[in-house]
Amino acid sequence: VHDSMGDYPKALEYYEKALSIKQHSLPANHPHLATSYNNIGSVYDSMGDYPKALEYYQKTLSNVQQSLPANHPHLATSYNNIGSVYDSMGDYPKALEYYQKTLSIDQHSLPANHPNIATSYNNIGLVYDSMGDYPKALEYYEKALSIEQHSLPANHPSIARSYNNIGLVYDSMGDYPKALEYYEK
Repeated sequence: VHDSMGDYPKALEYYEKALSIKQHSLPANHPHLATSYNNIGSVYDSMGDYPKALEYYQKTLSNVQQSLPANHPHLATSYNNIGSVYDSMGDYPKALEYYQKTLSIDQHSLPANHPNIATSYNNIGLVYDSMGDYPKALEYYEKALSIEQHSLPANHPSIARSYNNIGLVYDSMGDYPKALEYYEK
């Protein structure tokens, strides 16, 4: 609740208490520890303390790698969270590396038109967009849009986000008529 309210110091206090109890009562590689590490990492991420967020997300990843199968969705979530921090830090090659790992797990463990795969494509597109590689950004945004159009209701906000992202790329490329077409969608 404190986390949702934006009271990050109080959220950290309670997440750290939960972690301490789990560390004293569970084996070192128990998945519940990963949940606590992830929660703490998320708070640091929200606070913009990216080195601390990475520290805890790496602990989450290590725990998940030891306790779950290599294609488990929790592993994909860990890779995605780490990729997001690297993206926020502007380390785009590292962000791509982790987002690609997320995508690979999603593709092997989820149906082909699952919205999580669209999210992975969108995240990769965002990185390419930030790097100024607009053709690659468009490629991934269009893959995300295609999945969303097949798996979500026509008025879903994720579809609007994809139209907007594609419009932004065309805008950055100077193709204003094409940008306007996607913005209007």
